[in-house]
Amino acid sequence: MVKLIHTLADHSDDVNCCAFSFSLLATCSLDKTIRLYSLSDFTELPHSPLKFHTYAVHCCCFSPSGHILASCSTDGTTVLWNTENGQTLAVMEQPSGSPVRVCQFSPDSTCLASGAADGTVVLWNAQSYKLYRCGSVKDGSLVACAFSPDGSFFVTGSSCGDLTVWDDKMRCLHSEKAHDLGITCCNFSSQPVSGGEQGLQFFRLASCGQDCQVKIWVVSFTHIFARSSEGHLKQFTEDWSEEDVSTWLCAQGLKDLVGIFKMNNIDGKELLNLTKESLADDLKIESLGLRSKVLRKIEELRTRVKFLSSEIPDEFICPITRELMKDPVIASDGYSYEKEAMENWIRTKKRTSPMTNLVLPSVVLTPNRTLKMAINRWLETHQK
Repeated sequence: MVKLIHTLADHSDDVNCCAFSFSLLATCSLDKTIRLYSLSDFTELPHSPLKFHTYAVHCCCFSPSGHILASCSTDGTTVLWNTENGQTLAVMEQPSGSPVRVCQFSPDSTCLASGAADGTVVLWNAQSYKLYRCGSVKDGSLVACAFSPDGSFFVTGSSCGDLTVWDDKMRCLHSEKAHDLGITCCNFSSQPVSGGEQGLQFFRLASCGQDCQVKIWVVSFTHIFARSSEGHLKQFTEDWSEEDVSTWLCAQGLKDLVGIFKMNNIDGKELLNLTKESLADDLKIESLGLRSKVLRKIEELRTRVKFLSSEIPDEFICPITRELMKDPVIASDGYSYEKEAMENWIRTKKRTSPMTNLVLPSVVLTPNRTLKMAINRWLETHQK
């Protein structure tokens, strides 16, 4: 049965988008406004309509909690609103100033993605309202966006029909021509696909386009997340696979133990639980010196895990490696980075900023001694 129960006719121009929270309905329009309605009786809230945008509003979406609403517009801004009182929480300007066509919250509400007409996509920190990372597609406007249910990656669709997969650090994992005449929408199923390779989680993605087709995709990048694009092991040791442990052994000069560890199926969790007794009795490592070296290296990992399990201040983490900085430097974009990582970035990325994707005015890197001192003080506190 299908039955019309209410019609809303408050907008004065085309309505571009609508979104539900657990208690509200939001709509946005070419008339530059966003309107909020109660789901109990479809009456408009007292603080509606929401007015800030100077041009058409293309998209609106609620945070998973429903307490925040995001809207984006031709005026090049993405605005965050408090749904309880209609107050503006933040105005986030697309770095290029291009019209913003789509916005979407991550499942945990920590990030917000915004896609623009010039193909730029920005990942914003939804708590600090600051730009986290920026990327772009080759052709077309970005008109669709969806996060995977676990939030580990998201997908954008363009008016040229390209479907692009990004990880949570804004690295492009995959891009291909999905529809001949442009993508209009894409979305993930909330349920993972069962079966497949052990330990690998698949998600179903649907994309639809102006070619009159709907395409269903199976997407998974679990193993890609095992390493960053710079080749580092993933940050959390307990998530290491057996192959990651083998790589770590080689890096520590313990290549001769790779076979023994593989034979005993030692992954990251098992590695952190190894003791001198298990090395001698279970793994049959006879050399006392070798056992001592392995234990020292494992203790270093345990210390690292302790640091990572603490809440490291975001300003102490390099935007490129997403790890605690040891030798922070300030680049000409005003952001601080790990020196070696930023030097490699400049050498391989043609002088663009990792944070804004814009050309760096200068490649000079200035030591950030104040930040380094703050990190050292934090380390001293957390080593106790």
